[in-house]
Formats: sequence, structure tokens, C-alpha cells
Amino acid sequence: MRGNLREQKAYHMEGADEERPLIHHLPPQEQCSQYTCDGTVDIDRRPALKHSTGNWRACFFILGAEFTQCLCFSAVVKNLVRYLTSVLQESNVNAARSVSTWIGTCFFTPLIGAFLADTFWGRYRTIVICLSVYSIGMLILTTSASLPFLLHDSYNNGDDIRRVVAYLGLYLIALGAGGIKPCMSALGADQFDGADPVERVTKGSFFNYYYFSNNMGTLLSTTVLVWVQDNIGWGIGFATPMLLMGFGLSMFVAGRRVYRYRKLGRSPLTRVSQVVVAAARNHRLKLPDDSSLLHELPSLTEGGYRIQHTTRFRFLDKAAIPSDSDDNSPVQPDPWRLCTVSQVEELKMLLRVFPVWASLLVFFVVTAQMSSTLIEQSAAMDGRIGPFTVPPASLATFNVVAVLIWVPVYDAVLVPLARRATGNDRGLSHLQRIGVGLALSAVAMAYSAQVERRRRRPAAEEEAMSIMWQAPCYLVLGMAEVFTSIGMLEFFYERSPGSMKSLGTSLAHLAVATANYLNSGVLGVVVAATTRGGGAGWIPDNLDEGHLDYFFWMMALVSVLNLLQFLHCSIRDRGQ
Repeated sequence: MRGNLREQKAYHMEGADEERPLIHHLPPQEQCSQYTCDGTVDIDRRPALKHSTGNWRACFFILGAEFTQCLCFSAVVKNLVRYLTSVLQESNVNAARSVSTWIGTCFFTPLIGAFLADTFWGRYRTIVICLSVYSIGMLILTTSASLPFLLHDSYNNGDDIRRVVAYLGLYLIALGAGGIKPCMSALGADQFDGADPVERVTKGSFFNYYYFSNNMGTLLSTTVLVWVQDNIGWGIGFATPMLLMGFGLSMFVAGRRVYRYRKLGRSPLTRVSQVVVAAARNHRLKLPDDSSLLHELPSLTEGGYRIQHTTRFRFLDKAAIPSDSDDNSPVQPDPWRLCTVSQVEELKMLLRVFPVWASLLVFFVVTAQMSSTLIEQSAAMDGRIGPFTVPPASLATFNVVAVLIWVPVYDAVLVPLARRATGNDRGLSHLQRIGVGLALSAVAMAYSAQVERRRRRPAAEEEAMSIMWQAPCYLVLGMAEVFTSIGMLEFFYERSPGSMKSLGTSLAHLAVATANYLNSGVLGVVVAATTRGGGAGWIPDNLDEGHLDYFFWMMALVSVLNLLQFLHCSIRDRGQ
């Protein structure tokens, strides 16, 4: 038994078996110089060699697949509101709500994908399966755009068929996104050994360039593909990213031999549920003053460390109180009555990130306007710039350009400067980075309100305001995303338990999902409240008759209040 424990420590992972090479005879320093020390393995389930697996050599394949996936997603989402209003003949409000609901679903399904990845399939297999489903969804959506030609207008219900096919394709895309969004960034982070000081710092740069490649795909979509959709046709505009998606799938599979993989553990949702049930069943027991009396296994947890006991959420510690029968019984205790301290602390780690998660909802309600109300605003403006006419959805290019500029500037300039001031290896802490983005989002909404106020005034005089007045709003939101979105991904990955990284990353996507559902609900409430009595309301089909500026001012005020709540939570988090 003691020998088995030594082998587990040598591999720095549980469940070492005979198909892995024996490395425990090597000195510890040599082990960590040749093999990863965070429990990752290669495709043959042997401890991963540092010189031939992982690091940037593997991330090139991952970032390439992420680039094509994001190009495909942006080609749909950036102009979807226009497709729904111009092709499927939906109203402005219904189209905005449909887009928000669909985007919310795209960011809700990652909970399912993360569960499957952490419990059954692993991140690599989950991504491959979901990329395939995604490609099928794109094929069906492309078919919906081509149905008028296929049906030859011979069916009276052709519009209904096209709508059903379009939404079938959209929600298959949402299902496929569920496995890609939480697993792609987590798999990329797995390529860097958390026990190696050099690779640990490099991991921070990976999240920056993960977001950079993400926005490179968005840039190509909002310029080239949006123009193709508006000027050549929706069929070609959807078919092009569909083909690129297939190329991205091939690229991702091609890198399978250089990836580092994490061993699957027990279901994270099962472990969390066991703690809740055990704490409830032991609620009558008294907590010992000495935390060392709580139940813990003698061996190390996955990743080669125990999670230290903390004093927050003390009620959950009751799940780790052993009874006299547990101490005397040779049989392994019931996990639904007795859990380890490390297992309890995993749930505590998830609970501690909830206040930050809640603060992100308002931020993503703000960014959701780029796919709904801001596009509707730009459609009511003069899109002519010299001899060119800019499609409304292409204004998002400024958002992408801001991200592409600020990611390398942040990584190469701001981080070293901030590092000298704060002493933090990352420059700014995760919470500081998120807070800067929240403040910038409030500024963007206040600016949009001012633009809308000025736009309505010339509209009354039959003079159209230039669409370029929207550009500063997109630039500011791009800066905000560099701070908040990247900081959020890194925050949830770092703060999640080692065996729940996909689930932790999916919390970031769940925030986006919840925010988009919330945005859909907010739009519905605003319309219902402002059209009472037969008025046009704030967001009518003809924006000149409404007050979209009031909606933007409301969002700016809510963003300021949310920032204050976030600062309060951050101060509490730092003091604990």
C-alpha cells in the first residue's frame, strides 16, 4: 500500500497504471525537467514529455481551430438580426430578442459540454464531437438561406419552412458551441505545466492570444463575410464559414499527438452534490474546533496537492465530520454521508467566485447591444463613407480592431509597467482587470445615449447622421473586453478546482448566457412598459419615433451601480 502511494506521488496523479513509464526512480528535479508535474499525459496515456508535447507547439493547432470557429460564429451572430428582419421578416424588437435568446443558448450549453468533458469524454473528444455538430448546424443554416431557390416559390408555406430550417440550424450551432467554448480555452491552458514557474507565466499570455485569435476571426467576419451576406447573398455568406469550419476541425484533429491531456476524474457535479447532501445529513453534528479532526484521505488529490481548509461557508464542513462508526469501520465510508476536506473545499472554491460571476451579468448585457440595439441604431444612420456604403453589422469591426490592438499592447507594454508597480507577475490582478472593463462599459453606454440623442435631432430635420459616430462606442467596448473578458476567463480557470477546470471555464460562458437571456427579458419589459397607452415606446420599428437614448442611459446607470457592487465584492475577496 505504501509503495502504491509513492508511485502516485511520483506521477503526481491518481490511478497510475502499468502502461505508463516508470519515472519514480528519477530525482524530483529531473522528473519535472523531463515530464510535466501537473498530472497531464500524452495521447498514449503516458506522462507527458515537456520537449515534445504541449506549450506553444500544441497551442498553434488549438488557436487555429478557435480562429475558424470564431469566424464561423461571428459570421452568423454579427448579422443575424439583419437576417431575421430582412429575410425572415421579423420586427426589430422580436429580432433583437430572438438574437439575445439564441446567443444566451450558445453560452448556456457550455455547462452541458463541460460536464461531458470533465466526466465522460475529456476535452479533446468533446471538442471533436461538438465541432462536427456545429458544422452540421452551419450546413442546415446555409440550406435555409438557399430555400427560396430550392422551392422556386412554389409553396405557400415556403417562409414557414425556411424559418423552421433556419432555427434548427441555429440551435444545432448552439449545441455544438456547448462543447467548444468551455473546452477549447481549458485545453489550451492544459498545455502549460502549472508546476513549472516559466510555463505558469506563459499561460497568462495564452489567454491573451486565445482572445486575440478569437477576434481575428471576428474581424474577418465583420468585414468580408458581412459584406458578402449583404451584397452577394446569404447562401454564399453562410456557406463560406461552413467550409472554413470543416478546415478548422481537420486542423484541430491534426494536433492530437502533441496535446497534453488530463485524466478524467469522478463527475464534478456528483462530488458537489455529495458535499451538499452530506452536510445536510450531518447538520445536527457539532463542528470540532480543530480542523485537523475533519476527514481527509492520506493520499494526495489529483495534481499532487491537498486543498487547504478554509473558514468560509463553515456549514459545509459538516460534510467532513467523521462519526465513531466511520472511524472504526474497515469499509470505505458512504460518500453521501462523509466527504473529504478537499472535496468540501472544491465546492467552497466555486461558491467564492459567485459574487464576481454576478457582477459580470450587467457587463455582458451591455456587450449584447452590439448584436441587437446598436445594429438597429446604425441601420437608422447614414452608412455612406465616400463611395462606399458600410453595412450596419460591419461597425463591429472597430470593436475587433480595438481588441487586436490592445491585446499585444496590454501583454507587451501594460503588464511589465503594472508588474513594477504591483509586484504581481500578471501586472494587474484578475479582479483589477475585470473592474477596469466594467467601468469602460458604463462609458460606452453613456456615449451611445448621446449619439442617439443627436441622431434623432437631425432625423427630424431630414438629415441623416453618419454611421461613423458609432465607432468610438465600439472602440471603448473593445478595450473593455480586453480587460474584463480575458480577465474573466483566467479568473475562472485559476479559481476552479483542478478536476473542474472545464466546469469552471463554463461559468464564464454561463455569465454570457444568463446576460443574453436577461437582455431579452429587459427588452421585453422596456417595450411593455413604454408602449403602455398606445405610445411608440423606446424601441419601435422606426427609431425616429422612439427613445433608444433612454434605454442606453438606463444601461449606463445600471453599469455604474454594478461597478460599485463589484468593488465592494473585490475588497471583501482581498481581505479573506
